[in-house]
Amino acid sequence: MAQTFQGGAAASYAREMERLSAKESLLLAFKDAGGFEALVSGKTTEMQRIDVNERIVGLERLNPTPRPTTSPFLEGRWNFEWFGDSSPGAFAARVLFERSPTAVAHFTGLDVSIKDGYSKLSSNLKFLNTIQSKFLLTTQLSVEGPIRMKEEYIEGLIEIPRINEESLPEQLKGLLGQTAGALQQLPSPIRDAVSEGLKVPLGGAFQRLFMISYLDEEILIIRDAAGAPDVLTRLEGPQPNPGDGTADAVISEYES
Repeated sequence: MAQTFQGGAAASYAREMERLSAKESLLLAFKDAGGFEALVSGKTTEMQRIDVNERIVGLERLNPTPRPTTSPFLEGRWNFEWFGDSSPGAFAARVLFERSPTAVAHFTGLDVSIKDGYSKLSSNLKFLNTIQSKFLLTTQLSVEGPIRMKEEYIEGLIEIPRINEESLPEQLKGLLGQTAGALQQLPSPIRDAVSEGLKVPLGGAFQRLFMISYLDEEILIIRDAAGAPDVLTRLEGPQPNPGDGTADAVISEYES
């Protein structure tokens, strides 16, 4: 009996060490591939892509969370490291990046917050190190099984660009003042609407199915219906211990 217990413990320890090593290997592969901006701008090579995908598969087979769609680990704020062509991350990135010359604009972040059955994706872009633009995408999540979820796009929001006046070129400061003055002349309802940004109601017209193939306290991997992976790393959020009684369902629409 004691030998059997020791053997099982040793096997569990070896699997955990293998999992931690696979996580580190995947994160290094992202760095070697040039990071998120290289992926968005199309600078990632075929060899780098296949290397990352190979390491994603290696980590997925060591998934420690059997029912990730209702795991408390799912909630929190996550940063996109890698994404498939049909993911909300790719959609938000292209809204900003493909319309902006790479010589004058670069990403400062792409992340998503998941809470209470909704996700809010935020894509940030900076122009000339002076003007910051943000695109927000709200989606609703519903559980369809232990690993499968449905995501419906609810609303997009393009925020009014924020400008760092201290770093603004002198030739543009006059134009900025004129624009600000013109906005102040608008009727209050219009001025308030403009200040909140441009909202794009989507009303669930777009949706997708995906499955969570890996989830722990630090990394989330999801795959769309075509099998393309999104890989996210945690920025902040609750990290409950599954053994302390707090691992109740976060989104409880699914019942086995």
